[in-house]
Amino acid sequence: MAVHAARPRRPLGIAGPVLGVLIAVLLAVAFWVGRDLGAAQAAADDRQAAMRVAGAHAVYLLSVSHQSVDADIKRILETSTGPARTEYVRTAEALKEATIKGRIVQAGALRATGLVSLKGTTAQVMVVGDTVIRKDGDKNAPQERFYRWNMEVTKIGGVWLVSKAEVVL
Repeated sequence: MAVHAARPRRPLGIAGPVLGVLIAVLLAVAFWVGRDLGAAQAAADDRQAAMRVAGAHAVYLLSVSHQSVDADIKRILETSTGPARTEYVRTAEALKEATIKGRIVQAGALRATGLVSLKGTTAQVMVVGDTVIRKDGDKNAPQERFYRWNMEVTKIGGVWLVSKAEVVL
């Protein structure tokens, strides 16, 4: 019987499997970090979208004119859902009638929005805006009014809509 001496392992024989494991670990870490970054970006996008729709909705509420009242009401309804939309539908005809009869022109401006909370598909947004109200043909100075709202915004089918708007005193 011949006795064979043990062959020494070659460094490259170990390096191949170690390098393969290292690459697999690095790919797993990259996937994990990428997934977390994607979730963080999605959350940031939701925060911005919720504040953007609340701000736009406030401007629509503050900007109503006898010359464009139907389109103005349509914008309000398009950015609302749930209890807010139900209330706007209920009061739309009275708003239209008063705006046309009084020859009202309201020009609204958004002053600030701030996210209070975001949980899943519901956000709470504070909104500050003001409006200048005048009557067409009236020589009196326009009236200024200032508003603050606590708006609940709900994501429905990928779109953020105002579901509740409470004036804050």
